Amino acid sequence: MKKPDLPYLTAKTIRGKERLFYRTTWLEGGKRRERYIEITADPNTPEFMVEYWSIRSGKSPKVRRQLVKTSWRVLITEYRSSPKFRKLAPRTKQSYNIWLEKILAKNADKDVRDMDRATVRAMQQKLKDTPRQADWFVQIVRILFNFAAKQLDWNVRNPAEGIDLFGKQREFEPWPEWMVEKARTAPENVRTIIELILGTGQRPSAAIAMRRDQFEGDIMTVTDEKGDEAYQVYCPDGLRRYVETLPIRGHHLVPKNMSQAISYSAAEKAFSAWRATLGDEAKPFTLHGLRKLSIVRLAEAGCTDAQIQAITNQSPQMVAYYRKKASRKRLSKAAHKLAEQNRDRT
Repeated sequence: MKKPDLPYLTAKTIRGKERLFYRTTWLEGGKRRERYIEITADPNTPEFMVEYWSIRSGKSPKVRRQLVKTSWRVLITEYRSSPKFRKLAPRTKQSYNIWLEKILAKNADKDVRDMDRATVRAMQQKLKDTPRQADWFVQIVRILFNFAAKQLDWNVRNPAEGIDLFGKQREFEPWPEWMVEKARTAPENVRTIIELILGTGQRPSAAIAMRRDQFEGDIMTVTDEKGDEAYQVYCPDGLRRYVETLPIRGHHLVPKNMSQAISYSAAEKAFSAWRATLGDEAKPFTLHGLRKLSIVRLAEAGCTDAQIQAITNQSPQMVAYYRKKASRKRLSKAAHKLAEQNRDRT
């Protein structure tokens, strides 16, 4: 019997026969506990997946009797089933799920009402060396407790409410032009990712997922994942010509196979490997910095805020922030030119 590749699924041989179990773990009195729940359906049948997900979601009679009504497992299961969670952008949903799984791994069958502010603060401080992760934890706890109180009508107080976040540690720096020039000799997938982000002004995850059918002549359809919105914009000539030169290896421009794009993590890994070849000077710059460079370039070209937002769908505050960078460069250049002209006349 071939064991399906599913999380928490374990095979055990009992009396010479291989049987499949769902492994659930929890903390009790500071000690890690675990329990194995057998899945009796044949793994080659649809009934197996029904039984697996019934156990994993906590709805199976095999586990329901042990569930606390206000457990983390119940809360997270209900939250994942909610329209609010289902409407999240794929990249956001993926980020949420990372923390939801971490919470389940240690607290699945514990009562959420046992969580207090001291515990949340302690966890935030434990993660302080990675401020973004610390903030993610606080925000996820806050979201879950708000959902419990407002949607499930649980009598709970939000222990994460009012806890200050570390906040954004730095803005993504726009790439220097020398690094953009180096990209011309980068591996094909890396260069394609760079061209797509810079040419569309979109978030890296949206650019990486772009398909060939999103390009029609001088028009391209771009996707704002955060706002779950697709819209058509003009395609720059340079990007259009580059896309036309790419060999067809599937529906996507950065393909994993014929029907899928490579994952964000695979793209980030490939980019990081290429960036390492450029030396320490390139370390501060990320894929997100390319999107910022596209804003700076548009601002330097004299585009209005409305025009920049029409292309990149960035917030007015973010456009203003990077316009300031572009304006300083343009104004300082004009000032030096004027000073040189005055010196030449004297």
